[in-house]
Amino acid sequence: MTTPESRMRVANRTQVLDLLGRSAPVSRAELARRTGLSRSTVSSIVQELLAAEQIVETTDAAVPRSGGRPPSLLTLSGAPGTLVGVDIGHRHVRVAVADLAAKPLAEHEIRLDADNSPVETIDRAAAMVRECLAEAGIDPKRDRVLGVGMGIPGPVDPHSAVVASPILANWIGLAPGEELASRLSLPVRVENDANLGALAEATYGAARDVEDVIYVKASSGIGAGLVLDGKLHRGITGIAGEIGHVRFEDNGPICRCGNRGCLEKAFGGTRLVELLQPAYEETLSVERLLELAQEGDIRVNRILDDAGRAVGRVLADLCNHLNPALIVVGDTMRHSESFVLGIKDSIDRFTQPDTAAALDVVPSELGDNAGVMGALVIADSASAAQPGTI
Repeated sequence: MTTPESRMRVANRTQVLDLLGRSAPVSRAELARRTGLSRSTVSSIVQELLAAEQIVETTDAAVPRSGGRPPSLLTLSGAPGTLVGVDIGHRHVRVAVADLAAKPLAEHEIRLDADNSPVETIDRAAAMVRECLAEAGIDPKRDRVLGVGMGIPGPVDPHSAVVASPILANWIGLAPGEELASRLSLPVRVENDANLGALAEATYGAARDVEDVIYVKASSGIGAGLVLDGKLHRGITGIAGEIGHVRFEDNGPICRCGNRGCLEKAFGGTRLVELLQPAYEETLSVERLLELAQEGDIRVNRILDDAGRAVGRVLADLCNHLNPALIVVGDTMRHSESFVLGIKDSIDRFTQPDTAAALDVVPSELGDNAGVMGALVIADSASAAQPGTI
């Protein structure tokens, strides 16, 4: 049974390994200073890692002997380490293997109906991870893989890492992180996909150095990830940011979440396609709508403007509560100027004047890669947790 003490030990060990993977050779004293761990804790971890041949010890020859014995320096015995990101969307699986700076070494993507086939989806994701590792020349049995981060398109209970929401009905009761960890024999950390988009934009994208940001994931569905005071905010049951399931129409249709009249049901991409399809002879999709919008189609742009204003109306209430500095519009709807401007118009109309004056709305910089980049962010800390946990 894993105890709090053993989890702390694993976390401290990972912290030391991560620092060594990102630094030139350092002394024990420098490790203690930069990690904040006690010298005795660092010494114990170093002895354990030396015995396991995960690190090596050298002497700093640059220090003159007149100044005393040269300090011993520590470094990893092999490659610095590798991260794995897995982004599972409603209709795709995307995998990336990257170095510690999140520079991709190998990437694969497939189209797949993830909503209706959770076990097949995880099987395919595991196979893709193995393929990417092989393509990058990484052997998990020999090389250091820090961990795997995985995003799924629905809420995950932050206490159990189990899917417990009807938003992803066929995944209810499944612990996707544990499932993937058992297939790969690697530590896995799982998170909601919109949360990963928020982390990615805050780390590498449009929200770099922004402490309070709302990331809006808008395509066939609508959701949001919240970074507040520089930290991801999940809420007590992991559903913070589910703006797509805010009631928008009192007598609207039943939504997949079990409520009725939800914003997503009224203005999600799937609904927009249904509204516009009778006016077109060709078969429409969310992607085709955005192509038509960029071609200047007035009907499509009017609908996308309406959708942006509706989403912006819900976001305005959220902004009045949270007072963020930035809204980042991600996923496919970032391509629609009408949608983004619709959000801006509602923000200007419905937020407090001081809130609106301090707030900007911008499209995502990372685009389709936001989910997998966010997965790489949390992969770095996967080994500090039990496999499959958040």
